[in-house]
Amino acid sequence: MAEPAAPATSSASKPLSAPQKALHKLGLKRDIDLALHLPLRYEDETRIVQLRDVRNGELVQIEGTVTHSEVQYRGRRQLLVTLDDGTDTCTLRFFSFYPSHQKTLAVGAVVRARGEIRGGFAGYTLLHPAFKLAGGELPTALTPVYPTSAQLPQAYLRKAVVGALKRADLHETLPPPLLAGLQRTARVSPTLREALQVLHHPGPEASLAALEDRSHPAWQRLKAEELLAQQLSQALAKRERDALNAPQLPLRRGGLHEQLLATLPFALTAAQRRVGEEIALDLARRVPMHRLLQGDVGSGKTVVAALAATIAIDAGWQCALMAPTEILAAQHFRKLVGWLEPLLEPLGKRVAWLTGGQKKKQRQAMLDLIASGEAALVVGTHAVIQDQVVFQRLALALIDEQHRFGVAQRLALRGKTGGTLEPHLLMMTATPIPRTLAMSYYADLDVSTIDELPPGRTPIVTKVVSDQRRAEVVERIRSQLDQGRQVYWVCPLIEESEALDLSNATATHAELSQALPGVLVGLLHSRMPPPEKKAVMSLFVGGQMGVLVSTTVIEVGVDVPNASLMVIEHAERFGLSQLHQLRGRVGRGAAASACVLLYSAPEGGRLGETARERLRAMAETHDGFEIARRDLEIRGPGEFLGARQSGAPLLRFADLATDTHLLAWAREAAPLMLERHPALAEQHIARWLGSKAEYLKA
Repeated sequence: MAEPAAPATSSASKPLSAPQKALHKLGLKRDIDLALHLPLRYEDETRIVQLRDVRNGELVQIEGTVTHSEVQYRGRRQLLVTLDDGTDTCTLRFFSFYPSHQKTLAVGAVVRARGEIRGGFAGYTLLHPAFKLAGGELPTALTPVYPTSAQLPQAYLRKAVVGALKRADLHETLPPPLLAGLQRTARVSPTLREALQVLHHPGPEASLAALEDRSHPAWQRLKAEELLAQQLSQALAKRERDALNAPQLPLRRGGLHEQLLATLPFALTAAQRRVGEEIALDLARRVPMHRLLQGDVGSGKTVVAALAATIAIDAGWQCALMAPTEILAAQHFRKLVGWLEPLLEPLGKRVAWLTGGQKKKQRQAMLDLIASGEAALVVGTHAVIQDQVVFQRLALALIDEQHRFGVAQRLALRGKTGGTLEPHLLMMTATPIPRTLAMSYYADLDVSTIDELPPGRTPIVTKVVSDQRRAEVVERIRSQLDQGRQVYWVCPLIEESEALDLSNATATHAELSQALPGVLVGLLHSRMPPPEKKAVMSLFVGGQMGVLVSTTVIEVGVDVPNASLMVIEHAERFGLSQLHQLRGRVGRGAAASACVLLYSAPEGGRLGETARERLRAMAETHDGFEIARRDLEIRGPGEFLGARQSGAPLLRFADLATDTHLLAWAREAAPLMLERHPALAEQHIARWLGSKAEYLKA
């Protein structure tokens, strides 16, 4: 049951005022939205402090009579007002003021002023204090300060929140048994209404520290309810999908799956075998698989996907693999053609290739193969989900680097079956998902983890180096080239930016070409036409090109075992998981490999704390799961989720780093609530997520 809408003037009868428009722009349309719009901080206007009792640097509210008021022009125009409270005097100093200020602060006026007190030889001073004429009783609660916009004054927003709190339907959606379990887990306010009342208008006795660090029982109640709403929506999405039908794809003895295993030039790791079995069990069921396959860079996810594809093809169905970039899609295509085409040819089947840059005739030929069913496996980019692509019998959709795709794109691929059956969905990521994130934002997915690397992968030495030692790095490159090795040099930008003042890929390419005479130095960036990109990559993969200067288009999927050195320029500009992905492009062969993180501190300054933490983490660990954990601490969940929930909110109140006890309670409570109290569960989701719950279903 949705909450009643906050009263607003109907657009049909009267246009919205500027503050009303500002409310809507902030997403504050329902009474419950306003009730859940919580203060950033609080101001204590509940007591008056006498000047004789104040301490330097303290935030105080004083009350006194104006004994002097004048505008001075010493250096700059300023308003100076002397306030006497009977125990001492204080100067109120304003560098920005209006005639109305002077009128209110006229000699003889009794005024309340609040701000940070500063004491010196010239007496006490308040710089730009908040002030008003004294009168009326002091507030009995702390004054909330809300997140707002220029068009929405605090006074208007405070009044709107007070009204919304009175009108909002805040009936309890937590059944008594679940609430009792929550109270055993944490100290929480007994009701949601009480929690909101405390958070909007805490009494002067409330602990400001507990309110600010969100450990107060009122905060604990809100965070628990928010996490429960998220878990409920995920569980509901999973339940709805489980009610759909998918093709049953049993593993056939002696079929393509066994044939591929027999022809692979390497043995699977124990982790690959384990996740392969989990996927095979899913495919054999009538319920659509919705599984996330996570594994560190180079852990061998592609072969697991190929084995899953053989199961679908053996059962007479088609499979589609979608990758975010043409380079990554081409990498998959080469591997899969090498592994599968010899097995598919006797069956009259093919692997099709589909990208946006294909010529019309070649594209049409691929579309015909897909529509006829001759293409048992289709590999491509976003082109795979375009309207003109019609599958004959699609049973399995594989999505690589799933965080690069939005909800609509995944839904479009799921809609390609053309019938009443839903395809099985396997999403892959080389960015390991931290446990708390898997428990929350990915709660609707089954997660398989490849937690070991294939044998023969060489460890990568990571060095953090200042840009001032650039010449030494170029010498290191020359040494690697002399040993017959190849090198990546990654830049963060293509064009010069005056704001960021970064070296661009084109300038670096020219610099290295000049510094390394006789060496073929290539340039690769996202704005190059596809044929040029393909030509450059072919030269590098083939070993003719010694150095590849690139933007992050090589972040995923490029596999050149002979490349032994990765230089990342302006490494401080990259996210932690992106740095880890880039580092994974080397160390793929037998040669000792290194990654140089070249950083540039601001002129005369130091790197920011976040950048230092990222570079430190890269130097200290190669474990993708540890990298992911630290990335979650540094950047929050957005880095991992990508476009998974386009338009849906990240957690507003709960913090996955500190609220794991509440998350554990919500995970246990959600299925019980759906089973025993479905109406309350629906009301709870509507209250907290509204229409945004739909984004969690893909």
